[in-house]
Amino acid sequence: MSNGDSEQEGFEAGVSSSRGDPRVLLAMNAVLSTLFAWTIVWGLAFLDFIEFSLVNVATAAIVLFAMTYLVTHS
Repeated sequence: MSNGDSEQEGFEAGVSSSRGDPRVLLAMNAVLSTLFAWTIVWGLAFLDFIEFSLVNVATAAIVLFAMTYLVTHS
């Protein structure tokens, strides 16, 4: 086998044993959920389904954050 295969196995072992910092994961989830919620609400407001407001963006972000958290931690 080539040296690249052994490096790949070492990388996979390192990644699978590392859980990472949960605060970073929660922060990334919050930021990405907010950006995605902003995009969804903007698109629906563009199509005149809902009003573009901070409350609608925050509600969508909280729902997305909770769904992502439940799916990844269940």
